[in-house]
Amino acid sequence: MLIDLKQDAKAGTGAKAPLRSSGKIGSDIRALRRSRNWTLTDLAERLDRSVGWLSQVERNVSEPTLDDIRKVASLFSLPVSFFFTDGGHGDEAAYIVRAGSRRVMSDASKGLAESLLSPDLGGAFEIVHSVFAPGASCPEPFIRPTEEAGYVIEGSLVLFIGGVRFELNPGDSFRFAGEEITWINEGKTNAVLIWVIAPPVY
Repeated sequence: MLIDLKQDAKAGTGAKAPLRSSGKIGSDIRALRRSRNWTLTDLAERLDRSVGWLSQVERNVSEPTLDDIRKVASLFSLPVSFFFTDGGHGDEAAYIVRAGSRRVMSDASKGLAESLLSPDLGGAFEIVHSVFAPGASCPEPFIRPTEEAGYVIEGSLVLFIGGVRFELNPGDSFRFAGEEITWINEGKTNAVLIWVIAPPVY
């Protein structure tokens, strides 16, 4: 059973009432923590919670409150809604992500809208649907300890890998690992890509 975030906020119970989720919140929190190479203690301190509590949450023994979820979302720059979905039922949810049930990782307000195509963050890699708005650019170059690959569905994107400029068009693909990256959409239409990241970083 999934919580109605809007109704919960109106009721004023967000900080106290435990959330009932699809069972993936704990696994997602564990994957997010590991993506930063944080220990249980590291994350527990940032959440002002005990290690024992966090361990139970990650094992899906206990449910976090909405206030806890807000803190986690803020730490990892994710919307609170990322931890909830109207997705598949029963066994399907572990394998299938329906087109209308993707979890939003970032909205288009900053020029990049991302949604998760993987059922969860617990695997060896994640698959992300990325839409780069015209004129959008990466705030600053970045390096992360991952191996990444992508495929351009539509539009065009300029990708800089290790300072080298590559212009990508529909049908083009790429791969890189542990190199400095930045990007910009110099076109007049959205650039739509499928991005694969191992291990997951969100």
